[in-house]
Amino acid sequence: MECGGAVFAGLHPNPPPHHLLLGPHRSAIKLLPPFCTDKKLPSSHLLPLQVQKQSRFASFGNHSNTNVNSLKVASPASNVALELADIDWDNLGFGFMPTDYMYTMKCTQGEIFSEGELKRFGNIELSPSAGILNYGQGLFEGLKAYRKHDGNILLFRPEENAQRLRMGAERMCMPAPTVEQFVEAVKATVLANERWIPPPGKGSLYIRPLLMGSGAVLGLAPAPEYTFLIYVSPVGNYFKEGLAPINLIVETEMHRATPGGTGGVKTIGNYAAVLQAQSAAKAKGYSDVLYLDSIHKKYLEEVSSCNVFVVKGNVISTPAIKGTILPGITRKSILDVALSQGFQVEERLVTVDDLLDADEVFCTGTAVVISPVGSITYLNKRVSYGSDGVGRVSQQLYSALTSLQMGLTEDKMGWIVELK
Repeated sequence: MECGGAVFAGLHPNPPPHHLLLGPHRSAIKLLPPFCTDKKLPSSHLLPLQVQKQSRFASFGNHSNTNVNSLKVASPASNVALELADIDWDNLGFGFMPTDYMYTMKCTQGEIFSEGELKRFGNIELSPSAGILNYGQGLFEGLKAYRKHDGNILLFRPEENAQRLRMGAERMCMPAPTVEQFVEAVKATVLANERWIPPPGKGSLYIRPLLMGSGAVLGLAPAPEYTFLIYVSPVGNYFKEGLAPINLIVETEMHRATPGGTGGVKTIGNYAAVLQAQSAAKAKGYSDVLYLDSIHKKYLEEVSSCNVFVVKGNVISTPAIKGTILPGITRKSILDVALSQGFQVEERLVTVDDLLDADEVFCTGTAVVISPVGSITYLNKRVSYGSDGVGRVSQQLYSALTSLQMGLTEDKMGWIVELK
């Protein structure tokens, strides 16, 4: 099969004679026998978009908080209405929820990834000597899919995630899918879990690609086998009542990354390393930790899992990417959006003094998009920003980027991938 294609496997106790094929073209999809139920919801519980028809995907999980009797919306991949998972979409939080399918693709060291498959979501089997478990040879990515009011599904810059994964894989001595394979695998996984994408305005489908050394290795060396895996989870909007400010403390002893290390790639070890400082900060009432450079201890780097920006007048500044800071895709997008709206943007060394003297401070990341900073505490000195911590620039950029991501405004940047 062509690169980026996938084969459904292990989805049915007695698979039909023809396996389900899901490739780049929607016409390649064969449907499973629909899951039937006699229970129906009153029509007031249905989105006013479509005629009610059978879902094109069966339900394979026995999730306590869901069943298949729920809202129905248009499916871009077929001419039938899609039955959404039975979730309290208004109260959907930002946490993990099992879905129907996950995508896997394997290759051996020195080879290339070729054929992948969509399987029922579930636990995976690893050797206790797997490279990911013993030596942390692994990367992850994060992106989202949104549902539009017309039923179409939108991805935001998935090729950027693919390119970043490939950059990280080179640093971690791992083979990686091509950009095309990555994007097609994301599309396949999203469409297979289509009923878990929240209704418009209620959230998004969080997509988590993983690349790991899954082969067994005892001595310190690259693993002999690698697994590329994608799973998804529906998540609610991070801020349900509008933007809410966070309170940060500047960490002066511990460091997230060092020059020559792996701070500039999305490897798993970068995140476990911040947990101690983050936990201590939260115990003191702070939202998170802002890290400084490990050499001079005066230049801003990033928050535990977010990039940081400071605003002074019409100038928006963020620490330059120099190997210790993750090149965030939301960060990159905010810089371009800010430029398009007439702001002056700078990627440079940003000092603690710049931070304390700023008019506004905000963070960016896939989960939050933009998170305004209400206060910064540095060496027991607390500086607050604005009357409520949510500045005009933060609000303006948040509205602009989220409207684009959700398909509410025209995509003049060419960033949106629409699944039709």
